Amino acid sequence: MSSHALGATTAPTTTATVARAVNLTKTYGTGDTQVTALDAVTADFARGEFTAIMGPSGSGKSTLMHCLAGLDAATSGSVLIGDTDLTGLSDKQMTALRRDRIGFVFQAFNLVPTLTALENITLPLDIAGRKADQEWLDSVVTRLGLRDRLDHRPSELSGGQQQRVACARALAGRPEIIFGDEPTGNLDSHSSGEVLSILRAAVDEFGQTVVIVTHDPRAASYADRVVFLADGKVVDELRDPTAESVLDRMKRLDTSAVPVTEKV
Repeated sequence: MSSHALGATTAPTTTATVARAVNLTKTYGTGDTQVTALDAVTADFARGEFTAIMGPSGSGKSTLMHCLAGLDAATSGSVLIGDTDLTGLSDKQMTALRRDRIGFVFQAFNLVPTLTALENITLPLDIAGRKADQEWLDSVVTRLGLRDRLDHRPSELSGGQQQRVACARALAGRPEIIFGDEPTGNLDSHSSGEVLSILRAAVDEFGQTVVIVTHDPRAASYADRVVFLADGKVVDELRDPTAESVLDRMKRLDTSAVPVTEKV
């Protein structure tokens, strides 16, 4: 729903796949205690698109994201970022891929408290020994409204500002894909709206690819599509979602669910 992004200019349309899960299975435990978190999941994530992953508690949505992002290893099946199959990478290669080709926005912000906002933003680049593209960095900082906060440490920033710094950090290296794990989970309604608008703008204005896990129908309404999981399987998909249409689908998946209070 690009109407959420102020001043957005539509990025070129493309059908290229940035991330793909193929027959992805993830199990935990063995024997009678074995749990199947993902059951032969196949899903594609297109370049320049915002996707939200939703499902009832225990549906496997966070496990899917962690496997896609290389934070957890699949039991079987494949995960590809571009043409790179993650299942064949060494630990060193996986670390380099996560650092250089993937951006992350976590619920808990994950900022280094002793560093300034700018130092947190450029930290992954600094670790990789890469210099920031100053023009790109300036564009990101300006779009996220952080110009006058760059010298502040996390303790001097509001929750919404800290998450904006985390978004800037994810964008700074121009990754192929940005993953968000409940990126608005710790924010109030106003800050949630700001961060979701930023992620929406990252797609519309910067041509990024964004995939988030969320439980919030209003957050999902910012996406181009919603992928629904239940019992470790992809069971539905919704294009051009609204908070109401997402909530309706969720109710069908989890008949015991109570109505979700919109946070934005």
